[in-house]
Amino acid sequence: MQILRFHHVGIPTDKKLPNGDYNEKLKLHGSGYFDNPYGIEWHNFDEDNELPEIIKTTPHVAFVVDDIKEALKGKKVVLEPNSPAEGVTVAFILDGDALVELLEFARPEQEVWPHPGKFQIL
Repeated sequence: MQILRFHHVGIPTDKKLPNGDYNEKLKLHGSGYFDNPYGIEWHNFDEDNELPEIIKTTPHVAFVVDDIKEALKGKKVVLEPNSPAEGVTVAFILDGDALVELLEFARPEQEVWPHPGKFQIL
């Protein structure tokens, strides 16, 4: 059985995002993940973003898993595994009407997305 570790809640918005990080590969701005203790991240998508419409319009909850391929077995996959940044693989599924993002890290997250003060090394 997979262990799910909460990562963030993603909320799509059409508002301009202050101090957002831009992912050129995915054509989206993200803001808030590094700035709040609750794992809330706002997403604003470029007009030519090609992600499935449900990802651009529906809030999602994200979990870290140890084996993304195993976690996807038997699930309704909305977005196949892909790598938005070196060292991380993500995929999206639908569970009923709930949109869920799964993440698998090949190395510690603080190495993938360095940010002072966000990650506690145990």
